[in-house]
Amino acid sequence: RRQALISRLKSETDVNLMFVESICNDRDIINRNIKLKTHSPDYVGIDPDAAEADFRARLRNYERAYRTIGAAEERLDVQYCKIIDVGKKVIAYNIQGFLESQVVFYLMNMNLEPRVIYITRHGESEDNAAGRIGGDASLSAGGEQYARALARFIDRRRLDFAVEVEEYNRQVAQSLCSTASSTPGTCSEAESAGAHSTAADALRLEQSLLSRRVQPGFEVWTSMLKRTMETAEYFDPHIYRVKNIKSLNEIYAGKCEGMTYQEIARDFPEEFEARQLDKFYYRYPGIGGESYADVVLRLQQVIVELERIRHSVLLVTHRAMARTLLAYFMDIPTTHMPDMELPLGYVYACEPRPFGNHLRVWRYVPHLDDFEEIDAAAALRIRYPQTLPSSTSAPPLPSPAETAYSARN
Repeated sequence: RRQALISRLKSETDVNLMFVESICNDRDIINRNIKLKTHSPDYVGIDPDAAEADFRARLRNYERAYRTIGAAEERLDVQYCKIIDVGKKVIAYNIQGFLESQVVFYLMNMNLEPRVIYITRHGESEDNAAGRIGGDASLSAGGEQYARALARFIDRRRLDFAVEVEEYNRQVAQSLCSTASSTPGTCSEAESAGAHSTAADALRLEQSLLSRRVQPGFEVWTSMLKRTMETAEYFDPHIYRVKNIKSLNEIYAGKCEGMTYQEIARDFPEEFEARQLDKFYYRYPGIGGESYADVVLRLQQVIVELERIRHSVLLVTHRAMARTLLAYFMDIPTTHMPDMELPLGYVYACEPRPFGNHLRVWRYVPHLDDFEEIDAAAALRIRYPQTLPSSTSAPPLPSPAETAYSARN
């Protein structure tokens, strides 16, 4: 099959071929992943024991038929990347071109550690209350209240997630102990080394899994603007490492910084109309003005770091940044990204899982001074732009959710 692909694509002048091969020799990882596979879409509605037996049979077939990439491909100058034991060792051969090198870089920074990436906008600022975009205003009284509540909420979630991970690891380990006790030698069939698996192996795995707690490090990342740094002021520095990152600054509006949308429509009507027509590529006028496309490039290294880290992190950032990050993690097209409604006062929790990222959403309730969980699918709403107004009619204004907590709408 590999040779057929190489021969077929040789005639395509605008297609570059690169193979990616994943090899795992770590017994603990193999057995853990087999358990995860029994919950994959392939085995919906199937008894877990039957699903596991079927998947182990698949592995035996793969081992008999599969031939690893090596000298034969190298003689043909094929590009390839081998990932061994989930990134412990990476081999890159004949990598040429920007995209190929970026793929290798990305694969080198992935990991399977349990963690949550929390994303929230800063607390309400004085400019938010006035309906002004950009700027570097401090928090309002409501924003200060949100900052205190956010620190308490993340404290609880950090501990709750540690318990969730420990309980999951315990269940997986107990299941593997049961499997190894009832069907000795099963685990070894999934391994190319052919080592014998016993109940003692499963007990060792149980100890390994139960020793894997959520990493003690929990970071809080903010932009370099006052409203995000002030939102993070209530986190205990002995527990949370706070980083201020310029790449997380809000999209820069150039000449429109500090203006309301009404003022932009009045003073820059052509710019206002151009932005309505294409929010993703529209760049604000003036020195340093940015577009969403610019923001995507600016956040590339932040995203790679989020893929690399092995512990949970909270990003306290801005609307355009939150839209971009959530679009990446939840696979939302860039055509919809600029129109995502992400109000102040919401916390979005992305948990990387084997079959995609799982999203949970909490909303701050001011009169309770606490958060309540809401339906994640309903929370990620797309507010499509309406037909452009005539030059004599009032311009469409942003929804109140963009500048104030939803409880005030």
